[in-house]
Amino acid sequence: MDPRMKSLTVGVVGAGRVGAVLGAALHAAGHRVVAAAAVSTASRERAARLLPHAAVLPADEVTRAATDLLLLAVPDDHLAAVVAGLDRTGALRPGQVVAHTSGAHGLAVLGDVNGMALHPAMTFTGADSDLDRLPGIAWGVTAPDRVFATRLVADLGGVPEWIAEESRPVYHAALAHGANHLVTLVNEAADVLRAAGVGEPGRVLTPLLTAALDNALRLGDAALTGPVSRGDAGTVGKHLDRMPAEAVPAYLAMARRTADRAIASGRLRPQDATALLDVLAARAEQRSHS
Repeated sequence: MDPRMKSLTVGVVGAGRVGAVLGAALHAAGHRVVAAAAVSTASRERAARLLPHAAVLPADEVTRAATDLLLLAVPDDHLAAVVAGLDRTGALRPGQVVAHTSGAHGLAVLGDVNGMALHPAMTFTGADSDLDRLPGIAWGVTAPDRVFATRLVADLGGVPEWIAEESRPVYHAALAHGANHLVTLVNEAADVLRAAGVGEPGRVLTPLLTAALDNALRLGDAALTGPVSRGDAGTVGKHLDRMPAEAVPAYLAMARRTADRAIASGRLRPQDATALLDVLAARAEQRSHS
């Protein structure tokens, strides 16, 4: 933290995977994290490990103790009710900044409360190792006071990405689509490899998927390879015939979207895509009638 900057007195409501880690990061940056609300056994254990200097208190008492900054790290669907409840009890005070970590919400969920949306573009497990992943990440920020928001993000070792209020749901959808669905996709691929008799799917997938992710981030649609990008309808048909039934719907959806992107980017000529698209459409039709 810049020594010219005032150390903030901070409280954390929601010592879950995100809140406890960010509280620990703020403490490491020189701020005073004095209190945290932790309800579940897992949250209490996490607070004891990551926020040992913070008192574990009810949410309204945490709010009163957080004279400078209150960090709300609660589920998206509960955020509005938490803010309203704290406001109703009189726990919030003038001059206090309320920062929530929701990706989908912006400032509207805070009502008249002075605050900001401060969302880390990172996946969290609640482990100490999460702290090592924070330096250099982007933060999706919506804030009236960009100077203060920039300072907070810098203290956390990150870079602000300014997101308009109306764009918050789309911003969050992009991250969820990429990160959450990536986990599902990798585990689906591992399951299908097991069905093929591969005992250690991770050993097979790690170099392949690492290279594919790196290429996709650097090259965009030009990184696309494989039977869909070539229009190999016969190969795709064999995949659909032999892969486990529970994996087929996701494969169909991704293959169709992959074909669309391959055609749009010029990787696959429309005339070469006809047979492939026919196979995908026929299988989708079969499933709809099964």
